Amino acid sequence: MKPKYLLTGNEAVARGAYEAGVKVCSSYPGTPSTEIFENLPQYQGELYCEWAPNEKVAVEVAYGAAIAGTRSLCAMKHVGVNVAADPLFTAAYNGVNRGFVIVTADDPSMHSSQNEQDNRYYAKAAKVALVEPSDSQECIDFLKEAYKISERFDMPVLFRTTTRISHSKSLVSFSKRQQAEAFVYKRNVRKNVCTPANAYLNHPKVETNLNMLQEYSNVCPLNQMELKGRENGVITASIAYQYAKEVFPEDTSFLKLGLSYPLPMDLIRDFASKVEKLYVIEELEPFMEEQIKAAGIDCIGKELVSNMYELNPQRLREMLFGVKPETKPLDVEAVSRPPALCPGCPHRGFFYTMAKGKNFIVTGDIGCYTLGAAAPLNAMDTTICMGGGFTVGMGMAKAFETTGQTEKKVFGVVGDSTFFHSGLTGAVEIIYNKGRVIPVVLDNHITGMTGHQDNPGTGYTLQGEIAASIKIEEILKSCGYKDIFIVDPQDLAAMQKAVDDALASEVPGAIITRRPCLLIKRAKHDIGLCVVDAAKCIGCKKCLSVACPAVTIKNKKCAIDPTQCVGCTVCAQVCPVGAISRKEDK
Repeated sequence: MKPKYLLTGNEAVARGAYEAGVKVCSSYPGTPSTEIFENLPQYQGELYCEWAPNEKVAVEVAYGAAIAGTRSLCAMKHVGVNVAADPLFTAAYNGVNRGFVIVTADDPSMHSSQNEQDNRYYAKAAKVALVEPSDSQECIDFLKEAYKISERFDMPVLFRTTTRISHSKSLVSFSKRQQAEAFVYKRNVRKNVCTPANAYLNHPKVETNLNMLQEYSNVCPLNQMELKGRENGVITASIAYQYAKEVFPEDTSFLKLGLSYPLPMDLIRDFASKVEKLYVIEELEPFMEEQIKAAGIDCIGKELVSNMYELNPQRLREMLFGVKPETKPLDVEAVSRPPALCPGCPHRGFFYTMAKGKNFIVTGDIGCYTLGAAAPLNAMDTTICMGGGFTVGMGMAKAFETTGQTEKKVFGVVGDSTFFHSGLTGAVEIIYNKGRVIPVVLDNHITGMTGHQDNPGTGYTLQGEIAASIKIEEILKSCGYKDIFIVDPQDLAAMQKAVDDALASEVPGAIITRRPCLLIKRAKHDIGLCVVDAAKCIGCKKCLSVACPAVTIKNKKCAIDPTQCVGCTVCAQVCPVGAISRKEDK
């Protein structure tokens, strides 16, 4: 009997890539997909893995490997596919030489995302196969099958997980690594050079392969009937299968889909004929339901099950059968704990400085620093997408310029990882089109929001190798920025001077705030402790304006939690009476 291991879905996907004989893996970190690639370096003797600067690059690298003749893997969160869509759609036309799988990790309920888009529609739009596992064992087994589908039907495969699949644990068994035979690469202009003429000829091939795949879906081992009673039948996939199994009666029949695009319509018709009432249970949009109803098959779906937020057994039971979970009212309310920048966060000094500025517009970005928008800092005007800190700022600056609102000063903000991801083009946009925007790069030496992954500026690769550390200031200089102000953001006087100097500069200027995140283990940090002299404290609460979780008010005086404080002294610098000082030994 094989031993069992308890793995998250992300860990299992990494294992599945190893067992499938994958050779080249490229990704950009994004919750909930990040841990897939954090678990790949343990197999680096058998495969190559990397962090790419962004998702588009990651897809292109992985696709290039598939063209060259090795199985390849790419992974990203759902919004990352928006960035990577350009090569994905073309790869569908060109086809593959060896298996090419893209993991899209969707985030229903937006636990760490700006939307909850349903990426199943990408499979339909790009005309590629869609595979959806429902637990960790299926993350291994289905991924191996996805490579067979990719090679058999000459197309990329989208492998869709969700937050619950990615982060929940279940038991798995391991198998030996398959040594996929390498394809001997030969130049094939007709297949791989996507000129309009070749694309014109490729489109019929795409449709033919998709029709063949639909026929195969009716017998695909990833799609399984579980026949019990005739009264209720459920068509479902992914984590919704697990919820539906808990909620529906024991005698319910199920059609569980693992290959969910194209849908196995013959199999669905056969299943529908075996039950009296047919339900389609899926998270988010009516992706399957719309197609099933369009095929003339009557079913129950989104008229009962919401298309917003992730499902769970309690929600599903209430929506379907009106059964509310039993609750017991309490006389107390939980203390509100909104997200906040960590104690000692290097971003705090920058946003405190921005909050003081009159007529400052701060266009932000995706990362830890998005919390600069939260009270009491309230120092950010927009957050749209990665790279948008620079480019949205450019649009606002041009709008202010055309309407004569010259008193407004626009600061476009990105982090160091985001700068390499999609900030470079925004920096060029500002210079090229003469934008009245001061670009600001918050350099904390790491990709912080997703759990400390390396990027082109950290000096290390995903596999732990020492790499070239690309200097942000050198890139900005090469773009044409003449005045570049590099500052430690925890020195509030220096931070204010950098802002003033940038505003006063008569040539294009930029700001780089530079201090490593305190959670970086390999960095040496200056840790101390701030203490309060209660006799000096006047209870003005100015210290609360820096939004540090370690700083509170007790008995109308400032109090600092020694278990949280790291001695950054930002609170001490804002105290008007010098009641806060740093003690060196914590």
